[in-house]
Amino acid sequence: MAKKKKTTRTASPKREIDSVDREILKLLERRAELASESHQVAEDAAAKAVTRHRGPLASEAVSAVFREIVAACRTLTGSERIAYLGPEHTFSHIAAIEHFGAAADLVPVATIAAVFEEVQQGTAAFGIVPMENSTDGRVSDTLECFAKASVSICGELPLVIHHCLLGSGARAEVRRVESKPQALSQCRNWLARHLPGAECHPVASTAEAAQTAANDPTVAAIASAQAAAQYGLSVLVPNIEDNKDNVTRFAVIGREMAAKTGNDKTALMLEISHEPGALADAMAVFKRNRLNMTWIESFPVAGSRGRYLFFIEFVGHATEARAKKAIAALEKKAQQLVVLGSYAHREPIG
Repeated sequence: MAKKKKTTRTASPKREIDSVDREILKLLERRAELASESHQVAEDAAAKAVTRHRGPLASEAVSAVFREIVAACRTLTGSERIAYLGPEHTFSHIAAIEHFGAAADLVPVATIAAVFEEVQQGTAAFGIVPMENSTDGRVSDTLECFAKASVSICGELPLVIHHCLLGSGARAEVRRVESKPQALSQCRNWLARHLPGAECHPVASTAEAAQTAANDPTVAAIASAQAAAQYGLSVLVPNIEDNKDNVTRFAVIGREMAAKTGNDKTALMLEISHEPGALADAMAVFKRNRLNMTWIESFPVAGSRGRYLFFIEFVGHATEARAKKAIAALEKKAQQLVVLGSYAHREPIG
């Protein structure tokens, strides 16, 4: 007679999950202790986790979990205040959350210049500011601040911007559409086709527009879906941006450039002499050193007719040999040159 096989009694899935959760909590507490003792929060933890994970979770989910772990540990050091262009529930706020995590000490300020001031004066460890948009181009206020402030770009965050038409009444009731000028501009063709009779009224922020729409059913706001949830509005029409690849690139600013990752970019600001061939000679430096430029903007120097600053970004880290050689060559040709910073390249989010 064959022997009966012994069946191994295993814990129920619920008990196993409880056990794993307890282990995760212990590890989180240990990580927080280490961060607190060393005053280091491993800013690149989310990126490292994404490259290492092999499980069923999406990379975005893994990144989000580790981003919040880093943000929570950052609060233990007591010096990680992050300034952003407020108010809350704007796209700048969303970008700050995407980069630093919702648990971070995020502080809204009234202007882009105020973000730079907070970082330069040391009252904020980092700031996040819009730098360019794929529809409207450069953000002039940000470039003007780079020309004046002593800060470094230490990160970038390209955020896909989805504008929604929000309201507290029916779409047929809308007589005025409010938003910040850039949002109105990025939706101008949609508005002309679908709400030709509505007045377009610029305001200071998408959040201000949402607040107004919450109190007046004849006013619609162009803002994010997150703003709709915050202010109790309905999404009358989602994704009304004219350019479906509408990306705003945010710069993370701090007092030091980021460490080399192997997938970096470097930004420079330079002024060259106003004479024939000077710009072409400067650009030839990048070709000779086999450096690929990814961005170039000219910006007039305030109060000086005929003088321009050039903002240039290229692939590579400022500490690499080819980049150092190119920067040294540019310094000989430039009237002024500032390395604004090196930072890891990031793909658009959203």
